Amino acid sequence: MTTALSIVIVNWNGVALLARCLSALLPQLAAADEVIVVDNGSHDGSVAWLNTTHPNLTCIALPTNLGFSGGNNAALAHCKNPWIFLLNNDAYVEPDAIQSLRDAARGADGRVGAISATMVFAHAPDLIASNGILLRRDGVALDHGMTEPVSGLPQELFAVAGASGGAVLLRRAMIDDIGLFPDDFFNYLEDVDLAWRALLRGWQTLSCPQAIVLHVYSATSGQGSPFKQRLLGRNRWRTLIRCLPAALWRRHWASVLRYECAAMIGLALHGAWSGIAGRFSNIAELPLLLQQRHTIQSRRSASLADIDAWLAPAPWPWTEVQTIRRLAAIITARRTQ
Repeated sequence: MTTALSIVIVNWNGVALLARCLSALLPQLAAADEVIVVDNGSHDGSVAWLNTTHPNLTCIALPTNLGFSGGNNAALAHCKNPWIFLLNNDAYVEPDAIQSLRDAARGADGRVGAISATMVFAHAPDLIASNGILLRRDGVALDHGMTEPVSGLPQELFAVAGASGGAVLLRRAMIDDIGLFPDDFFNYLEDVDLAWRALLRGWQTLSCPQAIVLHVYSATSGQGSPFKQRLLGRNRWRTLIRCLPAALWRRHWASVLRYECAAMIGLALHGAWSGIAGRFSNIAELPLLLQQRHTIQSRRSASLADIDAWLAPAPWPWTEVQTIRRLAAIITARRTQ
């Protein structure tokens, strides 16, 4: 019996990206699958193009841009199938990727709430862009496997702390349990917040090496843009305030502080004031964030030991610099092609 999927794609002024995304996706779908495209107030003709070329798909046309969080949340209420596949409009599934995810879902234990696809760089498909989320003791969340060779992947499914929202299969029952993405995150790290809440409730995430998805990295907002830096800085702290248990705050506060000091010094030296401003913007929202924290933490069912086991130690500074430089070189190579 085929596991039916609900596919959700959020789009904003990406009609060209959307066309390629759908052309790769649609041939892999089964009759019981559904596709919901959420348009975030585009002004490039995306909705008209979609209604003309794919009238059989469901299109939710929002009047304004609600970001990745709000766009996906608008679709989740309409999804009718037990598994929901979130796919970026700048991500293109390789042949058999959907079947691999479908097979993984069929064989998954009942506590598996998410299955991450393996995203690779579209212009460098031998390198991993993300096959999950890596959580660290200093509060940093990174794409698991980023810049590593695809050839090093195992053949079998393996466990990760969480899954990137760019290409992930989510169990409907998990979303019903932990809730939607936080609307006020808009973009970036909303999938990290979701991963944290899943961990707190004891849900598991697997990574599927066979489900390959080509990803045009930061195609919408731009890598290193002030907009992205501001939201990353703001949402990092929103996630930590909401989701990190008090006992783990006490255990890892020094690592969090060391990273934060180093990050703000680095941002200041490069004149990236938006990244610093984003962090301080949370001060006005602190009462609300603490209220949200109380609700989230009161529902924790996983043990602190199980949660802490997912937090990787922070690397040496030069190791992190090397990773940043590798990513920068990969992005630069895309721009010169």
